[in-house]
Amino acid sequence: MPGLLREALGTEEIYCVHRLDRETGGLMVYARTKKAAAAITKGIEEGRMHKEYFAVVEGETPPEGILQDLLYRDAVKNKSYVVNRIRKGVREAELRYERLGFREGLSLLRIELKTGRSHQIRVQFSSRHFPLVGDKKYGSHYRDAGLALWSTKLSLPHPVSGEELQRELPPPDTWPWTLFSDLI
Repeated sequence: MPGLLREALGTEEIYCVHRLDRETGGLMVYARTKKAAAAITKGIEEGRMHKEYFAVVEGETPPEGILQDLLYRDAVKNKSYVVNRIRKGVREAELRYERLGFREGLSLLRIELKTGRSHQIRVQFSSRHFPLVGDKKYGSHYRDAGLALWSTKLSLPHPVSGEELQRELPPPDTWPWTLFSDLI
């Protein structure tokens, strides 16, 4: 992706300052200069970046909730786990969600991340028996579907002016998103 951006913008430098899991689609943040990347990264560390996701999970979740867990990331297996106690490599994770709809045994969720841990959304819902559709790593029964996780909204301060930047991008017009197209 950075190569395509460099070519489209006619620049040699592009810095990725916001990551998504490989299978996740949607909005990402890149900076054109090292200075801008540092300013955006600082804003993220200070909690000034707001991230919202859509997810489709198996089952009917409660209408809304806050999920708080301790997550351990196993880098060798590239997998995260909910654990019961603090130890080396364990970090706190928090998100807030609301269920926007329930159809055909699936729930459409809007999720606001409070922390940004590796596989956070995926493991927090899977640990509660609501795996994301298409998430083979965390227990989905839909083996032939792509991961139903979409970065839909980002807001952050501009790295120079400080002005609030906000971008939104709806999920693609494919299943399972089409089940909820009237709600997105």
